[in-house]
Amino acid sequence: MNQNIFALHGQIAYAPSADVLRAMENGYLICRGQDVLGAFDSLPEEYAGIPVTDYGDCLIIPGLVDLHVHAPQYAFRGLGMNLELLDWLNRYTFPEEQKYADLSYAGAMYGIFADDLLHSATTRAVVFATIHGPATVLLMNKLADTGLGAMVGKVNMDRNSPEGLCESSAEASLAATEEWVNDTLGRFARVSPIITPRFIPSCTDGLSRGLGELARKYNLPVQSHLSENVSEVKWVKELCPESSGYADAYDRLGLLGGDAPTVMAHCVYVEGEEELLRERDVMVAHCPGSNANLASGIAPIRRLLNDGIRVGLGSDVAGGHSLSILRAMSDAVQASKLRYACVDRGEKPLSLTEAFYLGAAGGGKFFAPNRLVGSFEPGYAMDAVVIDDSGLRKGQQLTLEQRLERVVYLSAESDIKAKYVDGVKIL
Repeated sequence: MNQNIFALHGQIAYAPSADVLRAMENGYLICRGQDVLGAFDSLPEEYAGIPVTDYGDCLIIPGLVDLHVHAPQYAFRGLGMNLELLDWLNRYTFPEEQKYADLSYAGAMYGIFADDLLHSATTRAVVFATIHGPATVLLMNKLADTGLGAMVGKVNMDRNSPEGLCESSAEASLAATEEWVNDTLGRFARVSPIITPRFIPSCTDGLSRGLGELARKYNLPVQSHLSENVSEVKWVKELCPESSGYADAYDRLGLLGGDAPTVMAHCVYVEGEEELLRERDVMVAHCPGSNANLASGIAPIRRLLNDGIRVGLGSDVAGGHSLSILRAMSDAVQASKLRYACVDRGEKPLSLTEAFYLGAAGGGKFFAPNRLVGSFEPGYAMDAVVIDDSGLRKGQQLTLEQRLERVVYLSAESDIKAKYVDGVKIL
């Protein structure tokens, strides 16, 4: 038998689609190399004799995907939650991000971020860094050392930004970005660059168009923010009067999907632009914790899903105060209930299965077709998280589905017993 094949035994739960939850008590998850061969109720005879790691009564779920997180903001998570977005950026975010010009500071803070991400349930992340190329490379190295999968972006800003974060010109920003891309593209096994205009207010048209050209030249994805906050949307309308909306402004600049796969965070106020998002196959990173903390609003996730738009979850640290995508799942369910109760009774709240799917295979769609992520179906990356929920004391017998729901709402990082990425145990 090929020694590259092994199995994990335990209580297996995964969602291959938004309306299907598969739960296998005492099941076997079989891996060959970096890929899942399948999840089975019992060990198939053809695999008799392969190494089996027995996790007993622990839950085994797919590794989770964080579609939107700001690594340099991790140092001040939980602060400034009384402010709205633009004031919060000026008072907390921009002063902190300026510090990353100092590589010793960046190394210390990014080391904390990478270690805490390693000890979370996240196995793949889409990450903002800062405008500083050397510090962004340092972050990529630290993430690569953990074994996690990540797309990491050097941020671009050449207008409406504080002096220490405003690049001298579009040309200078593009040159630094291309140098960084050439330095990091193909350098790491699981960490890769992603083009990252912060948002339209901080990027001139020339910079934005140039970034779109770089994305297409190097076949890279794009990440940014879209329609997060009422004041931000108004600002974009003033900056781009020729555009019919925020998404249209990105589209005119060549930064809205199409040839360059794109993830846009938030999308709270995209009414009237859903068709454009669907046509460009834009992935939405739903960040319910951040949307609540910064009083941005309640994203219309049910409507986006009904319109055929792809959605995943983001922690959006430090607008969001928790790195946990399990927490993002429960936040997403709660936010959808508030929208149903207070905004539109026609938008049915999300179910636990739907939220679980969004935090794993749903968000994982952004990594396709290069990698299938977030499920235990054959051919998917063998990303798995083992969770010991025995500390969640109970007074009754629970089904595996009920145990999973309690894990989403109640578990902590300390409950994570093991973690695998591409078939390699990294924790």
